[in-house]
Amino acid sequence: MAESSSSASLLSSKEDLIQLIKRFGAYLTIKMSNLFSISFHNLDSRSVGAIAGLALAIVFTWRLVRTPGGPQRRQPKRQAPTTSTSVPSNQSNATIIPSGVSPPPDDLRAQNVVDEFFQPVKPTLGQIVRQKLSEGRKVTCRLVGVVLEESSPEELQAHQATVRSSVLEVLLEITKFCDLYLMERVLDEESEKKILLALENAGIFISGGLVKDKVLFCSTEMGRSSFVRQLEPDWHIDTNHEIVSQLARFIKYQLHISPTRPERTASNVFSSPSLEQFFGNI
Repeated sequence: MAESSSSASLLSSKEDLIQLIKRFGAYLTIKMSNLFSISFHNLDSRSVGAIAGLALAIVFTWRLVRTPGGPQRRQPKRQAPTTSTSVPSNQSNATIIPSGVSPPPDDLRAQNVVDEFFQPVKPTLGQIVRQKLSEGRKVTCRLVGVVLEESSPEELQAHQATVRSSVLEVLLEITKFCDLYLMERVLDEESEKKILLALENAGIFISGGLVKDKVLFCSTEMGRSSFVRQLEPDWHIDTNHEIVSQLARFIKYQLHISPTRPERTASNVFSSPSLEQFFGNI
């Protein structure tokens, strides 16, 4: 009953509106006819065009209101038939979708794309290296114990030099945007040749970021310290605690490579068990 009363009220309101427009149209018709009959000869072309436009607007409004469309009756919602069919035991792992409910695959795919787009992007090794080095442009680094497997010049003299495979990728990333100098104290010229050959076989010179002229050799630990002070790098990497302590006043940042975590000597000195661990590449 409430629904039929609402429909009747809607129909009555529409009819009233139509009657009002009819009366307004008749009134305008009379006025326009009087206007044309009395002073049509005084109207210019612009006035006639304006009156014609007004008439057309009234006609279109009238047609729009007269568009047939009685009150629509609401369609009762169809109830999805329920079935009492039991699911066989061999299909117990299948996904059961309730009757009348369909999964929205397009919405799910769109949501998956959005979730994937907003997932945090893992930074590349190059980005990590640049961030860790604070955009430093010149780096000096000791070879023994950092780049090479050997831990002392004496061990290097007795064996072939071996580049650590785990540090190679980090070293190549550093050479891409830093002026890198490698240095080491050696006991003889044969050790120098071993080091250069190992670096060449590892492909460090092929990358173009490092040349053999930037591999420096000296006969004392103080000689390596002198190299660093002359080059004035943004970063120096070393395993000798005394050298790191001495250079702390002159070098912007230092990385002390040590298997044990030493006491921090200065705010600009960092420590790590290895070069690759400092950059998270292990």
